[in-house]
Amino acid sequence: MSYPTIAAAVIMERTALQNRWQSETWQAAGVVPDREPQVSPARLLHEEGARARWLHPGFMLRLFTDEAEGYYLNLSSPSPFVFINWEEQGDLGVPKSVTVSYNEAARMMDGGARVDGVPMPGEWVPWLAEFVRLHYRPEPKEKRIRPPSFKGARRDES
Repeated sequence: MSYPTIAAAVIMERTALQNRWQSETWQAAGVVPDREPQVSPARLLHEEGARARWLHPGFMLRLFTDEAEGYYLNLSSPSPFVFINWEEQGDLGVPKSVTVSYNEAARMMDGGARVDGVPMPGEWVPWLAEFVRLHYRPEPKEKRIRPPSFKGARRDES
């Protein structure tokens, strides 16, 4: 079941390289609240020297109750992240999705997707923390049953 959403825009950064194998590299550089959440084309924010930053608006960050553990893991880290799934399309690094779940980001990476983590905007942390407080229930730890061979059984008796 889907819960609250936040409109987000992703900032991608291109760095020109001076080598014969690769002319440039892309990475997610940040995420900001999207003040105008309708889908619009990416636009160049800033270009200076070998670096250029592009803004990609139109993403919705959705929370799901079955991802509450992944949100909890993110919040319990020293600095929470937003994870950006992106790919290169032609000459641009294009974000595909955003998530704040460690588990979802790990699944994407396991599937071979490019995922970059960027610091979570401070105003999003209380929103996510409230969701986790309401929906995260740690799985109870089960007492492990040891086989008799580990309980001090005497093996020298026949």
